[in-house]
Amino acid sequence: MKNIVVVGSQWGDEGKGKITDYLAQNADVVVRYQGGNNAGHTVVINNEKYALHLLPSGILNKNIKNIMANGMVINPKAFYEELSKIKNEYQLFVSDRAHIVLPAHIEMDKLNEKTDGIGTTNRGIGPAYTDKAARTGMRVSSFINKEKREQKIRQIVEQKNKILISKGKEALDIDAIISEYEKYAEYMKPFVADTSYLLNELIHDHKVLFEGAQGVMLCLDHGTYPYVTSSSPTAASVPLNTGIAPWYVKGAIGVTKAYTTRVGSGPFPSEMFDELAQYIRETGREYGTSTGRPRRIGWLDTVVINYSKRVSGLSYLAVTLLDVLSKIKELKIVVSYNLDGKEIFNVPSDYEDFLRCEPNFITLPGWDEDITQVKSFEELPLNAQKYIEKIEELTGIKVAIFSVGPDRNQTIQRFPIL
Repeated sequence: MKNIVVVGSQWGDEGKGKITDYLAQNADVVVRYQGGNNAGHTVVINNEKYALHLLPSGILNKNIKNIMANGMVINPKAFYEELSKIKNEYQLFVSDRAHIVLPAHIEMDKLNEKTDGIGTTNRGIGPAYTDKAARTGMRVSSFINKEKREQKIRQIVEQKNKILISKGKEALDIDAIISEYEKYAEYMKPFVADTSYLLNELIHDHKVLFEGAQGVMLCLDHGTYPYVTSSSPTAASVPLNTGIAPWYVKGAIGVTKAYTTRVGSGPFPSEMFDELAQYIRETGREYGTSTGRPRRIGWLDTVVINYSKRVSGLSYLAVTLLDVLSKIKELKIVVSYNLDGKEIFNVPSDYEDFLRCEPNFITLPGWDEDITQVKSFEELPLNAQKYIEKIEELTGIKVAIFSVGPDRNQTIQRFPIL
């Protein structure tokens, strides 16, 4: 496939950055198509760790064109802080139609979180998307224009200050924000382009990887609403969020952990609360890249993966963190739910119904061997091979990639994709 999407098939944190970085070695362009710095991709190259939040995962390769597309919401301060840490050569283009996250959005996020308890990262992402939908937000094109920037910042912050004051909070200093953000605007300006035009010029004779944030189960439309993000991480959202025709997307690789994790509130049928959950959390270093919050741990849930396959379209699977399951005697996989006495094979639309779902498991034998040095599927212990084959059987999707450690060279590709 020439142009493919890397999709999180669970609740995010599946290792999309690692898989994108790996596949990007054969790509020409990497496009981040939604979300903001509420995302967190950890990429490890030669034992050196890079935590990416806004930037596309191809930023560490000087030969790749990296695009931050119109579907994103961009915090200019976070953009400045993250990009200034990248020491290698890079190519980066920022959409003039992406929206800007201001300190006022962050304060509104914190305020909303106290009452709603969604479990956001408090990065201002939801309020920025709210302003976008309400047609009161600020695009990058306005942000890099001094006159428009000052006018829009004043307008947005004044409106948010009224709400903050009504809730007993201090008003934000508008002039101080205008002054500080002038530096970030000047820093961002050289990277700004009509990325839809650029991408349409490139897509015909280049290999393009589309990279989202979060996972399908956090999709605003198809996730566990209201415990979702404020955009759509699905492959279906790529054309709208990048400005290309739908038929240019040739397929999607769904990234899934060998188990399941979730950060924040909301339904999680396979969640574990015992010592084994803590063992997996510590072994897999399951703490949020953006927030440091401990992730909730559960068994692999193929109902969730099959749901992601249906609403997003998954051509292949990439199974990450397979090594974390080593030395666990028995492994469980969710194959269906019981809801009010009936067996179901789908994710309910109502999150309260989803909360009542009880998982039905199958049990597979584990393996004791250390698999962190294997270089092929055939080198895996037989039970590890059977675990991957069972995933393929239950989902009807071939596992094209699996990883046995955090480093790029611990990623094994079973057959060509890009």
